[in-house]
Amino acid sequence: MPIRLPWHTIDTVLLDMDGTLIDLHFDSHLWQTLVPERYAVRHALPLDEARRRIEQHYGAVAGTLNWYCVDYWSETLGLDIRALSRELREKIRWRANVIPFLAALKRAGKRRILFTNAHPASLEVKVAELGLDAHLDAMVSSHQLGWAKESPQSWQALSQREPFDPARTLFIDDSERILAASAEFGVAHQLGIARPDSQQPPLRFARFAALNDYADLLPLAG
Repeated sequence: MPIRLPWHTIDTVLLDMDGTLIDLHFDSHLWQTLVPERYAVRHALPLDEARRRIEQHYGAVAGTLNWYCVDYWSETLGLDIRALSRELREKIRWRANVIPFLAALKRAGKRRILFTNAHPASLEVKVAELGLDAHLDAMVSSHQLGWAKESPQSWQALSQREPFDPARTLFIDDSERILAASAEFGVAHQLGIARPDSQQPPLRFARFAALNDYADLLPLAG
């Protein structure tokens, strides 16, 4: 179903990466399947026990930079997360119609800024695989700012690094909590992603409209 936005009032589009531009299936498989399997082998544990311990680690740092930090997890779990990511490179894929959407934004003169919680090492793997940087005007990892996107300080730091007018900005992300953080900062327009992982059921958003396919935003009109 087409989604109409007031494009004449939007100058900047902030875009999450994992689950928003890229199918989240890569990250889901890495963190929910491959990491527990390798952790179980490394520590001689049954897989169920390995999953339980990892979930405890995940829960302890959820919403913080460490939750997204490749180096933190490599040290905490005793695994080479960079190497595991490279093993799964073939699972790194664009979401449907992302490139036509980004091209339409460029033609319309909108600034396209990637704003991700992904660690620079994760970003590097995805740039190498998909050439993300060729389709964007700027890329910012929250690790460069010192706060996760859930934090108001992160939004203030982003506005200083890549100046934008929140009142004339659209933010697209698959996390309702992070969309809410952007709204609290003053970003005027938000869109969620209905199915960030193509292999999982859709999400439900309580406060924000959710996008099924970037084709629903094309052509840019309004």
